[in-house]
Amino acid sequence: MLELDIIKQHVQLELDFVEDDTLLDTYSTAARRLIENRIGRTLYATQGEIPTETDPVTGEVTATDEDALVLDDDITTAMLLLIGHWYANRESVVVGSITSELPMAVNSLILPYRHFHFD
Repeated sequence: MLELDIIKQHVQLELDFVEDDTLLDTYSTAARRLIENRIGRTLYATQGEIPTETDPVTGEVTATDEDALVLDDDITTAMLLLIGHWYANRESVVVGSITSELPMAVNSLILPYRHFHFD
């Protein structure tokens, strides 16, 4: 979903360095899925990617995914923060380091987009 150029810029890799491209693509997909799961919505790169259907009687075109969300700067930033963290910390545990979550990071960026389903 995110272009490798912006991911490489974020993790401070040269654009011609290709050895980690597959890894970065994997992290990008994982970041998209994590955010989709947390906000309860499907992300689309563009408005044109949102699935639609046409009413056979009226010809009216409507989106079939009512909760669709087009990728914007907030979601892009959240994805880049996740990718950068996973790229720099490739294991689930860091030994010999004191860490803390950055305030106003990923959760703060995606919280306004969370959709609650009430059935």
